[in-house]
This record gives sequence, structure tokens and C-alpha cells, in this order.
Amino acid sequence: MKYLFVRMLALMALFVVPASLASGQNFRPVLLYDIGGKFDKSFNEAAFRGAERFAQETGIDFRDFEPNSETQYEQALKRFARRGADLVVAVGVGYSVALRNVAERYPDVKFTVIDAVIDLPNVQSITFKENEGSFLVGMIAGMATQSGKVGFIGGMDIPLIRRFQVGYAQGVRHVRGDVEFIDNYVGTTPSAWNDPIKAAEMAKSQYARGVDIIFSAAGPSGLGVINAAKDSGALAIGVDSNQNHVQPGFVLTSMLKRVDLAVERAMQQAQSGTWQAGHYVLGLPEGGVDYAMDEHNAALISDEMRQKLEDARAKIISGEIVVADVDGGNEGH
Repeated sequence: MKYLFVRMLALMALFVVPASLASGQNFRPVLLYDIGGKFDKSFNEAAFRGAERFAQETGIDFRDFEPNSETQYEQALKRFARRGADLVVAVGVGYSVALRNVAERYPDVKFTVIDAVIDLPNVQSITFKENEGSFLVGMIAGMATQSGKVGFIGGMDIPLIRRFQVGYAQGVRHVRGDVEFIDNYVGTTPSAWNDPIKAAEMAKSQYARGVDIIFSAAGPSGLGVINAAKDSGALAIGVDSNQNHVQPGFVLTSMLKRVDLAVERAMQQAQSGTWQAGHYVLGLPEGGVDYAMDEHNAALISDEMRQKLEDARAKIISGEIVVADVDGGNEGH
């Protein structure tokens, strides 16, 4: 009888799934993109790559949604919250009002928002020190310019994008104080992120005025700047994702904003039970921003330039170099 009882326990153990594994496999994450499409070669695509890595590493699928307008934000948040999502990751400041409303209504659902700050017990806010990464690409522009004129084209004119500009300008002048600086913004509404034609026109105008390098922090609109660089025989600097491959030889570098890292970590934390609400800021020390180097731009950036960049990185991390910021810069695209 005792033998049969022990045998029964052993058989039961074969079919009992550990609680942690069961909850892990039942984990239901959702990713909501900003306007511009999943494969925008920029902000949204970085978010997708992070979720994709999470899925590959864990075998857990994620659901996602591509809105056509901001009017769909709250509808999407409500729909996935009602369907029992364990974590909803929303990328972009456009979700701020809608996410606050929905998070209050569904307190048992975890929400992570990228590029906005929402103070609720079930919301994790992740922002970046874009000015630190922009300082480094500004140094590259300052070292590479031959005309002594560099440009900046922002998407929507909001504090976050001013943060890119401030860091970029400081980086340029850190290595060369006599550089002339020209800036333009595509617009003041969310449509500014998706107007590559207008961005290209602005870029061509800057190139015609003698600018030989333009840094664009404009989401998908920035692709117009990169194409204009090729048409003008000049250089552009990409943003968010590594855009060096878009027009090889005409993209000096890209300012990497590791939205992919933020999304992947949020999903990992929620799945493992370590997710916490609150505001988290990712800068150079956390690997949240950087500049891109690969086979497409290796010939454009010398070893000497890279050494200066790494020296500056170390000084920013140690606090010896303080990169300027703008008020309200924690909220943006």
C-alpha cells in the first residue's frame, strides 16, 4: 500500500507543472506602436525588435497593434486590457492621456509607457537621456564637417526633440567651436513624424546653404533627410534605430535610442515577476543611448575619432562632462 502511494506521488509529479513555469507560459504581453507603422526603420521598429527578441528567448508570443491615428490609442488600450493582457507596452507620448485613463480603470493590468511619465501604481514609465547620445553624434559631426556648417532637423517641435538638438549642438562645439549651426522642425503636430517629403525639402535647403552634415530626430520623416543627403552628395545622421544601411556611405552614424532594450526588459520583468512601477531613465551608463558603428560607416569614422568619442563617453558617465538638457524633456515622441 505504501509502495502504491509513493508510486502515485511520483506519477503525479511528472504531470505537475511548476507554478513559475505555468505562469510564464501563460504570460500575455502586448505592444502598441506609435503612428508611423511597425517597420518605420526608426522608433517603432526598435520597439518591435525588442519584443521580437523577448519572444525568441522565451518562446512566448506577443500581440501588437499599429494605430492609424491617435484616436485609436484609448480603444486599443481598453481592448487589450479587457482581454486579459498581463502587460501592455505603449510607445510614444501620444498614449499619455489615454493610458492614464485606462490604467486607472484597469488597476490589475501592468502598463509600460515609453517616452512619457505617468505616476500610477500600475504604470512603469521609461524615458531616455537623448541629449547624451546626441552629444556623441554631435562630436562626430564636428570632427567630420568640412564646410564648418552642420544642421539639425527635428520632427514635432516639443521638449524631447529640443533635447536631441541641445545635446547635438553641445557635442559639435565640444570639438570645434567655430561651426555654424542651422535647425528646422517639420511641424508642431503629430503629422510631423510622417512627412519625409517636407523633411527632405528642408534638408536640401540646408545642404544648398553649405551644410554638409544633418542630424535628423524626426522619426520616419528623417528618412527624407537621409535620401536628401544622397541626392546632395552630403551626409546625414540617423536616429533611434541604426539607419546606417538606409543609404550606405551617406549616413555618417546613427544616434541609437535603445527602445528595443526598454521593451525587452519590461516584458522580461513582467514575465519573471520583477516588474515594478515608477519612472526609469536610461542614459549612457545604462546603455540606453549610443552611436552606431558598422560596415556601412566604418570608412567615415577614423580610429582617432573613435578614441575621442570613447574618452567623452567615460567623462559623461563619470560626471566630468555634463550634457545640457531642456525643461520638460522627459516627455516626447
